[in-house]
Amino acid sequence: MTRSETPATRETAILAGGCFWCLEAVYKEVDGVESVTSGYIGGRVDAPTYRQVCDGGTGHAEAVQIVFDPAVVSYRDLLEIFFVIHDPTSLNRQGNDIGTQYRSAIFATNDEQLHVALGLIEHMGEARVYPSAIVTKVERAGTFWPAEPYHYDYFANHSDQPYCQYVVAPKISKFREKFANRRRRGG
Repeated sequence: MTRSETPATRETAILAGGCFWCLEAVYKEVDGVESVTSGYIGGRVDAPTYRQVCDGGTGHAEAVQIVFDPAVVSYRDLLEIFFVIHDPTSLNRQGNDIGTQYRSAIFATNDEQLHVALGLIEHMGEARVYPSAIVTKVERAGTFWPAEPYHYDYFANHSDQPYCQYVVAPKISKFREKFANRRRRGG
């Protein structure tokens, strides 16, 4: 669903925090999230491919576009989950995934999201939630390019692969442990 097709009662969030397979798998379990699309944002090339983004030359980040019902889950709730399931203090990397395509970034789709994101980061910094400074960039969303279809539901379709077992699964477990009250019923 593109932004122009999103019902007026729905909002769109775009987050980048390492490999989009991890973010997609977690956000698909969040109550109030209606869809999660893996893709690319923040670069200089139109319609980039996965290979181009992985090579690091396009400037894009791997990201997810989340369509959600704000009556069920708030934008701030989505950000609080985001800051738990990835390392916002690691510049241009998440674990062994290294490069600007794995950067931590929030792409605000409106002024309210921009203010919520900046306020939350400021609050966490003042509270010293992390031992190191938060490096997550907050910027206005540009064009979001959906990834190739073979990336969709990647964890669900490939949970036996080592990357999924050792990288994606622990993020899902962390979400389930810390946000049991935000988990979709039956999920």
